[in-house]
Amino acid sequence: MTNVILCGGSGTRLWPISRTLMPKQFVKLFEGKSLFQLTVQRNSQLCDSHFIVSNAQQYFLAMDQLEELDKSNGRYLLEPVGRDTAPAIALACFALKADEIVLVTPSDHLIKNEAAYQKVIQRAKELASAGFLVTFGIKPTCVETGFGYIEAFGEEVRAFHEKPDFQTAAAYLEDGNYLWNSGMFMFRAGVFLEELQKHSPEIFEASRIAFENRQFMANNQLRITHEFMATIPKESIDYALMEKSERVKVVLSDIEWSDVGSFDALSTELPNDANNNLILSNKRVETIDIENCIIADTGDALLVCKKGSSQKVKEVVSRLTKEGSNLPNIHLRGHRPWGTYTVLEDSVGYKIKRIEILPNKRLSLQKHYHRNEHWIVLSGSASVTIEERSFIVNPNESTYIKAGQVHRLENKGKLPLVIIEVQVGEYTGEDDIVRIEDDFERGM
Repeated sequence: MTNVILCGGSGTRLWPISRTLMPKQFVKLFEGKSLFQLTVQRNSQLCDSHFIVSNAQQYFLAMDQLEELDKSNGRYLLEPVGRDTAPAIALACFALKADEIVLVTPSDHLIKNEAAYQKVIQRAKELASAGFLVTFGIKPTCVETGFGYIEAFGEEVRAFHEKPDFQTAAAYLEDGNYLWNSGMFMFRAGVFLEELQKHSPEIFEASRIAFENRQFMANNQLRITHEFMATIPKESIDYALMEKSERVKVVLSDIEWSDVGSFDALSTELPNDANNNLILSNKRVETIDIENCIIADTGDALLVCKKGSSQKVKEVVSRLTKEGSNLPNIHLRGHRPWGTYTVLEDSVGYKIKRIEILPNKRLSLQKHYHRNEHWIVLSGSASVTIEERSFIVNPNESTYIKAGQVHRLENKGKLPLVIIEVQVGEYTGEDDIVRIEDDFERGM
């Protein structure tokens, strides 16, 4: 059995903790582990391998966190553009044997009753082995308008229902035959593709062509080219297949599940203060006469929200995006395949960063049009290339790169290299990078 882990999504309802380049599934909120890591640990006990579907930027986050778990031997399918869950799952299934049982799970869900989860997976496996498409339904515990619903009779699915309004959700809860749609599935790879071809032939055919034109990369990566990915219709597995197929079964899953999709959901999983406030911050936060609130503080943004209103956070993210702000996308601390950088100060005409390069890693060979750069080494030894010249910069030494000069920074040592970078120029945005050569095959 293969666990296909879907790593898409940016978790906008958990902004500012979650950002596009560090989405909620990779944020370490649970005793030093991320939801992604918990997903891998939980399913590694049940599956023979994992197959991660991600975009190129999140691939490096996944790879780093898998290395922390000593589980970096999985496979990866990299999408240049998201086309929703039906194509993502189809592409993964094309890469597997037809009789392989596939457990599809999001990477950002929390499941606390793992003993019950194992029993649920076993029942789903029996149904999948018999040729059914299995979905997992969660018994509702409250009136919830943020989930889709499955109308069920035992293991038979009567209908799928979209996210309801409050009155409809209340009726579903009272009825007792409606389950939350968890977004987890199980089936044989060949059965899924058969049914997809029958019920959504356009998605099947476009996905097949895209897969046939895939690129084989290092570290067990399959990369789909943008040209072919863009031709696949964008559709969820529910719309494309589960609502149409006659081979669907549902397994009731009483597994203490949460999609941790909002701060209200997160506040039930993490400690609150004496006034029922959820406070997430790296600094000491004191409140006076504040209760039933969510306070999420990062280095560059502060969110204060009443409990019960956290679904509206995505409206804040939408407004910031329309204003052209970079706050929805990245933290002050940015993760790259070679290490991390932290913005210490950003003002008109200059920016100061702390950059940490991992051992045996290097930045792309690049140049900038609008800024000069000063590098000061704090620890480690920097191997620097500027135009045709290569040299070593040791701690407490520095070098200077003029705008337009082709340059590269590399750590050939066994310890992390830490430098301070001072950028000076009329524009210091992250998009003023012209990559000439890159070990990680990012956009040139």
